[in-house]
Amino acid sequence: MNKALTKADIIETVYNHSELSLNRSEVKNVIENMLQMMKRAIKKDEALLISGFGKFEAYDKNARKGRNPQTDESITLPPRKVVVFRLSRKFRAELNGEQA
Repeated sequence: MNKALTKADIIETVYNHSELSLNRSEVKNVIENMLQMMKRAIKKDEALLISGFGKFEAYDKNARKGRNPQTDESITLPPRKVVVFRLSRKFRAELNGEQA
């Protein structure tokens, strides 16, 4: 399994490669604020578009019938909100080694 890029990794990378004279704590605050802004946008049902990367969108799923696999009992799954991510065409082509 591949290693996950963590928030701490992002903070460290930005800190090490930043042309700005920010200390680690300031970089952490910038990253935290950016993530909070992204969360707020998705919670308000706004699409979050990052050009050249992709688009995050939240949408509502209706209640549906399901089954408990252990007991084979039928259950009703409640309505919920889900987030989907769609890769940009440019990034998809880059990921697959194609020219955009």
